[in-house]
Amino acid sequence: MEKKKLLRKCENKHIPNLIVNIQAMGRRIFVADVQESIYMVRYKKHENQLIIFADDTHPRWITCTSVLDYDTVATADKFGNIGIVRLPPNTTDDVDEDPTGNKSLWDRGLLNGASQKADTIATFHVGETVTWLQKATLIPGGWESLIYTTVSGSVGVLVPFTSHEDHDFFQHLEMHMRSENSPLCGRDHLSFRSYYYPVKNVIDGDLCEQYNSLEPSKQKSIAIDLERTPAEVSKKLEDIRTRYAF
Repeated sequence: MEKKKLLRKCENKHIPNLIVNIQAMGRRIFVADVQESIYMVRYKKHENQLIIFADDTHPRWITCTSVLDYDTVATADKFGNIGIVRLPPNTTDDVDEDPTGNKSLWDRGLLNGASQKADTIATFHVGETVTWLQKATLIPGGWESLIYTTVSGSVGVLVPFTSHEDHDFFQHLEMHMRSENSPLCGRDHLSFRSYYYPVKNVIDGDLCEQYNSLEPSKQKSIAIDLERTPAEVSKKLEDIRTRYAF
């Protein structure tokens, strides 16, 4: 026990508080701070430097993260929000433009932040503290989805739409369900899902699933507005569920 020690070869002291998660893809490192969201760090091998080249614009209290691709990371905070943060296409880590790394090291931007900012492309309030995020495939041959678990034991899935037609259909279905099937306690659905941040680019599947529990007259009324039959609406709900999960 403790016969060998790891030597500190490189460090970066610009993370303001406590690091709760570190994930890497290639030479990019996604560092999650307990109060200040995500920092994007580039490791420069030859100079042996860790350079913060971008960060988030929202101070999220991160509990867990999951890297989705080279520019995109999913985050969850202790207040029950899930967000997707992506670097803009014109973001650079200054490897070619600044070989020494001095520009990224000293150009701290406003309020000691990084000079480049990531964009929030999706936000959704789950309502419970999320403890785990993972990109995975739940069924053999199925599409990848983002799975999350919460502190109370709930398991949820965020799935991507593969066509504009499906997105348009479920967006209109969610809109009708908000008016026809308001929450039991009378709380506004949109206000709930936007409790901390305005809901963005996420459709509430739990609300859409309640279509099958509506009265037949309400089902027919909504289906007519969607230019479909109630059976076709139910089939759409079943298809998107079986395509990704069960």
